Amino acid sequence: MQDLLEFAVDAARRAGAATMRHFRTGLDVDLKADRSPVTIADREAEALLRRLIAERFPDDAIVGEEHDDVPGTSGRTWYLDPIDGTKSFVHGVPLFTNLVACDDPDGPLVGVINTPGLGEATWAGRGMGCFHDDAPARVSGVGDLAGAYVMTSGMEWWPEALRERARSFPFTLRTWGDGYGYSLVATGRVEAMIDPEAAVWDLAPLPVIIAEAGGRLTGFDGTPGIATGSAVASNGLVHDALLAALA
Repeated sequence: MQDLLEFAVDAARRAGAATMRHFRTGLDVDLKADRSPVTIADREAEALLRRLIAERFPDDAIVGEEHDDVPGTSGRTWYLDPIDGTKSFVHGVPLFTNLVACDDPDGPLVGVINTPGLGEATWAGRGMGCFHDDAPARVSGVGDLAGAYVMTSGMEWWPEALRERARSFPFTLRTWGDGYGYSLVATGRVEAMIDPEAAVWDLAPLPVIIAEAGGRLTGFDGTPGIATGSAVASNGLVHDALLAALA
């Protein structure tokens, strides 16, 4: 397990170094079918991650945002988002992340959120704790939603009714979240991060990271985990009140 976790952290950091070579260089931006941006940095970083996994764990399956799925026979599956927050990346905002996660037949195994523009990373292994730059990481102790800071990636994906209710939320809302927002939760710098809609590679590192940091992770409907395609990650103390505010 320790070797697997160290590999995942190293791979995410190497992907981060690859993306930073393109950061703020004026590279071309393409639009995918869903109108989301993609660049050569996204594609190259995922190709690097896939190559590293194939060399070290050739029997593992791989699921990533930019390339086709690779089947496996080991029972383990890797989930890759080479740049989570490509909009941040192409606008020169250093809050994008490289996400790496691995599941086995017993569930989430390891997760890494690397933020190369800030030179920091958050990671966890099942039963091994959560760490931020080698120091133990823990969620905050704020228990009052009125005093909570809540992150989100942006409000364009929010249902109209939820955007209307945002004016009356009792908490402080901040954006530019993406994977970085979940790192902030795990390290106690904010109380929660919310995503009304997200893909599996956006969320795959979260179950083990948030759990090992002492927090709670559900969908918007309160279902534990990421199966609903939405996410509410919190310190646990404000979780029920936050779900009620979002409902």
